[in-house]
Amino acid sequence: MKLGVCAFVTDRGLGICELARRVEDAGLESLLVVQNTHVPVSGAALLDEELHKRDHHLLDPFAALSAAAAVTTRIRLGTGICVVPIYDPIILAMQVCTLDHLSSGRFLFGIGLGHDDTVDNHGVSAGQRADVGREKVLAMKALWAAGDAEFHGRSVDFAPVLTGLRPLQEPHPPILIGRQGRRGIADTVDYGDGWMPIVYPELDLGGQLDELRLRCQAAGRPAAPVTAALPELDEQLLERCAGLGVDRSVVVVHAEDEDGFPAFLKRYSALADRFG
Repeated sequence: MKLGVCAFVTDRGLGICELARRVEDAGLESLLVVQNTHVPVSGAALLDEELHKRDHHLLDPFAALSAAAAVTTRIRLGTGICVVPIYDPIILAMQVCTLDHLSSGRFLFGIGLGHDDTVDNHGVSAGQRADVGREKVLAMKALWAAGDAEFHGRSVDFAPVLTGLRPLQEPHPPILIGRQGRRGIADTVDYGDGWMPIVYPELDLGGQLDELRLRCQAAGRPAAPVTAALPELDEQLLERCAGLGVDRSVVVVHAEDEDGFPAFLKRYSALADRFG
């Protein structure tokens, strides 16, 4: 099982370049960065949660990962997650291609649906998020696959366009579905390459992995690898993930914690050989 981190990177604390260099030097496999464009005042209670208290200071993931790509050579770089429904799919397809080239094919495209109220401010209602996100992913796949792609759906509709830019990875960077439970499993089987759930100790991860495997078999598609996102460093939970055949685990870190990060990284990197 590969080990990585999923970082909340803000305008405070460790910068993205320093963070990326330290993660690579520690022998870890990947660095994913969290996205949230804003926090509505009406939803400011989110900031009372330890995990999300910095959400209104987060850097743009594509700009941040471009900087990380320039100062690293080995680690995989990804979004954890990119809120697909808020994007124009033609522009997002270009951003993904660009970052895949800048990183020499190291990009992991973790995607999700975002918070209801945040996405609503981008013109997509909560009830539409799943359908809009799916269509935009399918539209991007069409753009990456053909030089004269077209797409006609309910929320995405464009006539044939000329697109010469392609991702470096073929057919495209791995699309990791960051959605929980059965809906996340169904989306993964439908249009994802891998599943990226948040994993807590009380989660029936084994049962969900069995369901994912069976659904992949029923759909006649290859098994979907799993990236487990852990809210904190929990060695017993990592052991459990490894025993269940999880492909990658990423532990959430906050780049603002300059004092605590070195100790975390020392402890975490010592596990890389054990699980790798």
